[in-house]
Amino acid sequence: MSAATACDGGTVHARALGATGPDVPVVGLGTWQVLDLPAAAQSLADAVVGASFDAGTRLVDSSPMYGRAEEVLAEALGGGLRAQAIVATKTWAPTQELAEAHHALQLAWFGGRIDVLQIHNLLAWRERLGWLARERADGRVGLIGATTYDPFAFGELEAAMRTGLIEVVQVPFNPQEREAEARILPLAAELGIGVIAMRPFAGGLLAGGDAEPEVLRALGVESWPQALLKWTLSDPRVHVAIPATRNPAHAVANAAAGTPPFLDDDQRAYVSRLLGAA
Repeated sequence: MSAATACDGGTVHARALGATGPDVPVVGLGTWQVLDLPAAAQSLADAVVGASFDAGTRLVDSSPMYGRAEEVLAEALGGGLRAQAIVATKTWAPTQELAEAHHALQLAWFGGRIDVLQIHNLLAWRERLGWLARERADGRVGLIGATTYDPFAFGELEAAMRTGLIEVVQVPFNPQEREAEARILPLAAELGIGVIAMRPFAGGLLAGGDAEPEVLRALGVESWPQALLKWTLSDPRVHVAIPATRNPAHAVANAAAGTPPFLDDDQRAYVSRLLGAA
């Protein structure tokens, strides 16, 4: 993949997804709560995914935990976008039998390969690693990942990272959820592990904030959500952020936040102060 992808507002910057991963545009597309849609609403998903890719996004993230989101996403990619996509989804099952059964569906949906298969919320991660390593060796999985939304699970995540089998981690990272800054990001950098930032808007809690136009211009952005994405992506240890949306215009605006320049330390501190965050 090229080092950057074009979008309407410029060029979406790309970073290598860890030591073993591909270059990936720094703004991806999440599907939590937005692509769990009935078949009758497939055209909405097609529009969101299409707009996101037109704007330069390539990594898409989903999970079996998200209802129909994987199947809906796969259908949206089926018109030729799958070849361009970096599909990151998850295994999330209490037993190995159920994990393998769902993985068979994922392979059918996404053309026989999952680019990043993550252990969702570390569920049975010790039991899944050997199987995932075999799937990777056989070419059905590109990179093995692990996720958690809960800082109290960071000790477990660190243990998984130190096995040498985890190549990507996914954690929350935004101005009000910064726990990964002290523990996970430094370890990921040390071990050459890719980092996907979930919840760049804190699950939508931060995205509705207002800022004066002159404040936004000083930050080099056009909206508050773009400022938040810039804040997350301005840490170079983060390789891609995955805002979720079912609005095509928002997908385009999110991608534009991946164009340089990023925020310096003073600008990031200013964004945090605007939120009343430490």
